[in-house]
Amino acid sequence: MNNKFKLKKGDEVIILAGKDKGKTGKIVKMIPKQMKAIVSEINRVKKNQKPDNNQPGGIIDKEMPMHISNLSFYDPELKKGIRIGYKFDNNKKIRFNKSSGKDI
Repeated sequence: MNNKFKLKKGDEVIILAGKDKGKTGKIVKMIPKQMKAIVSEINRVKKNQKPDNNQPGGIIDKEMPMHISNLSFYDPELKKGIRIGYKFDNNKKIRFNKSSGKDI
């Protein structure tokens, strides 16, 4: 199954559900097969890590993946999450804000 998302790596998103609801962050990594994304400074957990050749052991803070349905594109002008649509302009696919119609 080929999953396609309107959110991309580097997009500013707002969290819709979970312990970090209402916070914003940038997408660091997309995981399409699991339909998840890793957002910077969001959904952090403490993890016990064994020592390795390159890094010491101990308790580390790690960002865990969040499901795509709990994320929404953040519009800094409106200060809220918005829906994204696609349109074609001169054979180029452009993302736009569905509520205001502005290009992203």
